Amino acid sequence: MLRSVILAASRSSRIERLVETAPLTRDVVRRFVAGTTTDDALRATRQLVADGLAVSIDHLGEDTVSPDQAIAVRDEYLALLGGLAEAGLTPPAEVSVKLSALGQKFDERLAREHAHAICAAAAAAGTTVTLDMEDHTTTDSTLDILVELRKDFPGTGAVLQAYLRRTEADCRELATPGSRVRLCKGAYSEPESVAYQSAREVDKSYVRCLNVLLAGQGYPMIATHDPRLIAIAEDRSRWFDRTPDQFEFQLLYGVRPDEQARLAEAGHTVRVYLPYGTDWYGYLMRRLAERPANLAFFARAVATRR
Repeated sequence: MLRSVILAASRSSRIERLVETAPLTRDVVRRFVAGTTTDDALRATRQLVADGLAVSIDHLGEDTVSPDQAIAVRDEYLALLGGLAEAGLTPPAEVSVKLSALGQKFDERLAREHAHAICAAAAAAGTTVTLDMEDHTTTDSTLDILVELRKDFPGTGAVLQAYLRRTEADCRELATPGSRVRLCKGAYSEPESVAYQSAREVDKSYVRCLNVLLAGQGYPMIATHDPRLIAIAEDRSRWFDRTPDQFEFQLLYGVRPDEQARLAEAGHTVRVYLPYGTDWYGYLMRRLAERPANLAFFARAVATRR
């Protein structure tokens, strides 16, 4: 019921205007989204890099339904990467790309071509690209495109979601030399046939996947805000004799900034996932709709800076 209400709200322009203009909710948006323009993203990135943090920038939008929209997304990333290079913000800043925003759902070949152009621009700018993962129906397509992109751009990063039952096996496939893999819990609503349903099962899967990645020869990117999982990751990294330059932590923009600072001060690489764009409303509402329990999570994040 709650998920249906949130999804209905995500389609309401009236509620969007209310969220955008009300002082409290406006502060929530500013807390979790850098802004709507490339300049907003560059401004936030500049501050994060000055604070000793790395950044992965996501241009919001995943509901691309036409080739013209896909081209517009590609061109936005090309402009963003040019701006990052000109501002001297690479290599600490990279970009995260959703293949669905490049047309994956209606033309996989087109999405691959656009992703290749973005990877080429990132290489010219002195940085990298990570392919975001979405719902389970796109996992095989995304990993296939990753394989193709890595032929020319071996530093292209992958994202794996621990709540999918297949992910431990995917970790074993991707834990190879030079392979950058972001491990997150996963936030989409998935059926029990493909995904673990309880928080306990997801956490256990996350630790199993983490062990596989840390034991392998790739570069794990540990994406979680869970204090217990962060502590386990710190312990496991020592167990597998990982030096701080051989893995990194990733946290969302605006979430647990004190923890981001603590990890950085301890010598870890900390990368902040920084979303921006005019589709900020859809982004926030989808994050809540995917798992309504996130309502409490975001409320706690707003109430505390820790």
